[in-house]
Amino acid sequence: MLTIKNLKAGYYGGPDILQGVDIEVKPGEIVALIGPNGAGKSTVLRSIFNQTEVRGGTIKFIDDELTCLHAYQLISLGISFVPQGRQVFSTMTVKENLEMGAFAIPDQKLVKENIETVFKRFPMLREKMGQNGANLSGGQQQILAMARALVQSPKLLLLDEPSLGLSPKAMKEIFEVIKEINKEGVSILIVEQNARAAVEIADRTYVLEMGKVALTGGRDILENDKIKKIYFGRD
Repeated sequence: MLTIKNLKAGYYGGPDILQGVDIEVKPGEIVALIGPNGAGKSTVLRSIFNQTEVRGGTIKFIDDELTCLHAYQLISLGISFVPQGRQVFSTMTVKENLEMGAFAIPDQKLVKENIETVFKRFPMLREKMGQNGANLSGGQQQILAMARALVQSPKLLLLDEPSLGLSPKAMKEIFEVIKEINKEGVSILIVEQNARAAVEIADRTYVLEMGKVALTGGRDILENDKIKKIYFGRD
């Protein structure tokens, strides 16, 4: 579904952050990207969504090359992106936030159907649809951010640090939601600092270090000595 080969990318005027990254996401998979701060994890997602300067390599989604496409074109292809930091429109209601997620869909009947589908999946959002985003808890805001992306009916969902700043209870709920979304046929590429939680729900994991893939594997990657030392403080 998604094939990234020899990707080199950075931010305008700056050095290369990614220095030849190869990543693949197959249909129906959850793929996790983990690694230390500054390794380039978020830059991978932003490069897919055309928010960096891609200086080499290719990013293909099914049969389409993505590196020159605008965000609305990526959404039309079936790719949605939930950036880091629970970016909801704080002064808009829950329903208005969901409607903003459908800006690229011209068929208003389809928009209403997609929002209704989201309300069925997340009853909490229906209950709070008249409340402003600022009045939701951190976990509820993250669910709203993901729901807004799901209104776009994505085939591939990009998640950047969905558990950032959440309580342990809210974090557990978010990872359950991610698994449910995946079971409904959405492929997921997730960047996450909580390595154990990400690896445990992922089909495959890539470990990034200094802009390169240092290691890849399945759930057994948690038993790798290097991973134990970096993430869990033991050899």
